[in-house]
Amino acid sequence: MIEINELTFSYALSKKKALSDITLQIQKGDFVGIIGESGAGKTTLCSCLNGLIPHHYNGDFYGSVKIEGEDTFDIKPDKLALKVGSVFQDIESQIVSYFVEDEILFGLENFGVPKDQIEKRITGALKALDIEELRHREISTLSGGQKQKVVFASILALEPDYLILDEPTGELDPASSLQIFNILKKLNEEKGITIIIAEQKIMLLCEFAKKLLVLEKGKVVHYGEIRSTLTHQKEMEEAGINCPRVLTLTGKMMDEGLTPKGMKKEERICLNTKEAADFVKKCMNKTGGSK
Repeated sequence: MIEINELTFSYALSKKKALSDITLQIQKGDFVGIIGESGAGKTTLCSCLNGLIPHHYNGDFYGSVKIEGEDTFDIKPDKLALKVGSVFQDIESQIVSYFVEDEILFGLENFGVPKDQIEKRITGALKALDIEELRHREISTLSGGQKQKVVFASILALEPDYLILDEPTGELDPASSLQIFNILKKLNEEKGITIIIAEQKIMLLCEFAKKLLVLEKGKVVHYGEIRSTLTHQKEMEEAGINCPRVLTLTGKMMDEGLTPKGMKKEERICLNTKEAADFVKKCMNKTGGSK
């Protein structure tokens, strides 16, 4: 479990707080999406969770972040990396090798993974990302999206208990983005890995995440089960977040009286187009609309 207690952080030389008085818990096995407009504090929070703050960024740090009872303030990031894997927004900063295979091997050797496990882990990570054909390629010849997958594979090979991802699909096309989220879902459901992901593609988060954490100017606006959090659509939009179009549609239907009388606010929350289509059909049938 991750316990965040009264976390406040300001970068050196900055008068503004990047994070302000954040207190929450992330249960082991959760799949949490972090959303908020640019500058809301998403990257800073991710950096606190993986120990980069306070160890690699100067500033004023108050409160605590504990990973399974251990305070990140007292753990060096390299030790924490065995438990908490991270994929940053700046992919280039994570690449240390010339060849794909060596990039995945680097972490395994540095963390002392037994030699008899290395080949299995490299093969498994490449297969999980469907990039087996890139194994012997020079990283400099890869596209941005391919580099992103290679970095992701190098983290997966370490088999962390927690995965912190800061906009991991930023360089990917829609098909590859969906593939990444399907992989995350599989890791979460089959291996119990806790997923924490800051992402702009809210529609993907709505379909895959179990909980949403909404940030505005470094503060938590809402945090909870995804359908419950999405009932606060207006507050989210005021915080600069573009909510999924399916929510806009169902919200307008409710405002225009096109939903059955007595329908609760929670009932109109749809997480994907299929749910939205079913919702519209249900409303048309109950209100006497044409089919």
